[in-house]
Amino acid sequence: MLSRSKFIRQAALTAGAFVAGPSLLQAAEYLSPLRLTILHTNDTHSRLEPFPMDGGRNQGLGGIAGRAQLINKIRGEEEHVLLLDAGDIFQGTPYFNIYKGEPEIKAMSNMGYDACTIGNHDFDAGMENLALQLTNHANFPMLVANYDFTGTPMENKTVPYKIFKKGRLRIGVFGVSIEGKGLIPDSLFGATKYLDPVVKANETAAILRKDKGCDMVICLSHLGYQYKGSNTVSDEILAKESENIDLIIGGHTHTFLDAPTEYKNKKGDDVVVNQVGFAGIILGRLDFEFSKFSGKKLAQNHNISVSQK
Repeated sequence: MLSRSKFIRQAALTAGAFVAGPSLLQAAEYLSPLRLTILHTNDTHSRLEPFPMDGGRNQGLGGIAGRAQLINKIRGEEEHVLLLDAGDIFQGTPYFNIYKGEPEIKAMSNMGYDACTIGNHDFDAGMENLALQLTNHANFPMLVANYDFTGTPMENKTVPYKIFKKGRLRIGVFGVSIEGKGLIPDSLFGATKYLDPVVKANETAAILRKDKGCDMVICLSHLGYQYKGSNTVSDEILAKESENIDLIIGGHTHTFLDAPTEYKNKKGDDVVVNQVGFAGIILGRLDFEFSKFSGKKLAQNHNISVSQK
């Protein structure tokens, strides 16, 4: 039988353990970062097979088989992965000329893409065709916040944003695309209303950050990386004029960045911008770490060459 003093001491130790236990767990959560891996492509342009072995500089590169293998390998290694595309899925090989985008969308669905945005060449077989391919074959959303498709075949076929839950994280993703006038024939762009991408990006990012409580806000952009000597809205301009965007995954200009570029937004915070060329030659990889101790940071980045080997 325990003496009264021993009983009191043991009870106190037990109670202390119950108190300290959650504190220790909270401390571990505070210090231990949560990792998010973002995989991305842009301007894949119907390149379902690798470039032919014809002596060209891109021979043997690209192709959905090699890309899928890399994606599956990374998913097997990392717990939290997002797979995203920045537009121009269509046009560039006979596959599109014959099948009008069906195999491209099916391939993306099979690879488990989480979301994409729209590119100018995705209109190349008409809005009716794009709407048909998305309806019949896409199990991922097409995100675009600055096109108003009211009264067109694409009405209700896109959404401005989507929120993904990864562990305890909420990741908000939205899309913006380029001005269609002068780039997309009127017969294909139809009655689509183009809205200012900077204005819509800031509006949407504010909703995701402030109203929806997202830990990270990602913009899928088909605006183009930068335009020297031009006021055309680019990812560079968007980054500098933004307020709540953490990452811009770009497309349109087929820019091969050796490493992501960082800009300061209007609040002085960092915005990471990346783009990985065209034709699925490169799979972009960005690893972010989140912790209550050090906040959010880009921990690693990789440009992974996709080949048939």
